[in-house]
Amino acid sequence: MLQSLLDFLHSSGFGQVTYGNVIMIAIGGLFIFLAIKKGFEPLLLVPIGFGMLIGNIPYDASKLSLSVYDGPVNEDKITYVTAAEPVTIAGETYGPFTPLLDVKPADKLVDQGKVLMTYDGEKLRYPNSAITTIPSTYHLEKGGHTVFVAEISDDSRYPIVIEPERQNIFNASVLWILFRGIEWGFFPPLIFLGVGALIDFGPLLSNPKTLLLGAAAQFGIFGALFLAVMMGFDMKEAASIGIIGGADGPTAIFTCTMLAPHLLGAVALAAYSYMAMVPIIQPPIMKLLTTKAERKIRMEAPKHVPRIVRIMFPVLGFLLTAFIANGALPLLGMLFFGNLLRESMVTERLSKTASNAMIDIVTILLGVTVGAKTQASNFLTVETLGIFVLGIVAFAIATATGVLAAKLMNAVCKEQINPLIGAAGVSAVPMSARVVHRVAQEEDPQNFLLMHAMGPNVAGVIGSALAAGVLLSTLS
Repeated sequence: MLQSLLDFLHSSGFGQVTYGNVIMIAIGGLFIFLAIKKGFEPLLLVPIGFGMLIGNIPYDASKLSLSVYDGPVNEDKITYVTAAEPVTIAGETYGPFTPLLDVKPADKLVDQGKVLMTYDGEKLRYPNSAITTIPSTYHLEKGGHTVFVAEISDDSRYPIVIEPERQNIFNASVLWILFRGIEWGFFPPLIFLGVGALIDFGPLLSNPKTLLLGAAAQFGIFGALFLAVMMGFDMKEAASIGIIGGADGPTAIFTCTMLAPHLLGAVALAAYSYMAMVPIIQPPIMKLLTTKAERKIRMEAPKHVPRIVRIMFPVLGFLLTAFIANGALPLLGMLFFGNLLRESMVTERLSKTASNAMIDIVTILLGVTVGAKTQASNFLTVETLGIFVLGIVAFAIATATGVLAAKLMNAVCKEQINPLIGAAGVSAVPMSARVVHRVAQEEDPQNFLLMHAMGPNVAGVIGSALAAGVLLSTLS
């Protein structure tokens, strides 16, 4: 009886918990606290925080498949060969193999010494737990199959040829299934559809020059990208990290999924964390770069925008931006389509569905699965810390360049604008615009900047998607 109890405790989470799990559970609890007690983006932080709790409950992965990391297993398609010599599988001869790419973060492809690599979201497991690194990968297509060959740094130094084949999802949890919405890239465009249906582009259209402020804020993306390269990240990883500076979680997820999926957990969590902390991060930078007199500048009320302009903007805006940065076609298409549903005034039901029920459902699923991706064994690394540091640097640069661009516009334009609205060029809609309004009212309670700040704020949404499209088109 006692032995049975001990066996149960050993197999339970209490018997397998690590300090890393405890740390991540505490961070998840902190996110929930900040959301409920402090009101920091509760629609994001509550699902993400609870997802972190789910993702860090320990279990025996050899017996159970419960997390976003555990999917269908394809062990019967593994063949051992020597060196890079040709090998025959199912009557087809593959090889000889030549190097195609290096897998730099090799440890990210190894889960508890069992996972060899990920193919189309399916985990391919190698039964030798001695595997620690995957220094290089080979790839070719033949006979309608895609074959990956990975060299393994174990005693035998034999490569392994894997013939991926989609299997029935017989041992995958609901978390693994839901995470395909992120990994296969359809959650972010659906979020953008809802955002487009929510956004009022009127403030931008009434003062088009604020579009430049949204563009200026994107310097945060490229500034962080260059810093990441200097820190040793490759270009695809650096681009995935830099996009955090756009302060747009769905765009960051979409870009990282395409360029550096092994960084997805850290990038997604950093992007959403900093979006939630806009009220903390931005005000000190805004006040540092502006004088009291500048913060008191009042702006004229936004001009009326004719309905025809509102209707034509999503159509023409989509065509222009999509031709410029076709890498972000799914994001831009859904964003402007959602806005057309709103502005056409004849699709009210569709607009309400996109901006309410649908975006809420996708936000819940995205938040929980992003949180569950932060399993301690994969998340608590020096690399992750570097990503969070670069993320806040990107956010700070974006805020600063937006404010400085507004000051420059005041120097060359007759009509003065309050430089605080430049900080809203990051696409944290509408949180950043609210922060601008609040900081202005600290100096002058009668200064109402909210609608003025929404101009660069919505421009930032377009700008971050454009930046992502340029990076995807260039690096994919």
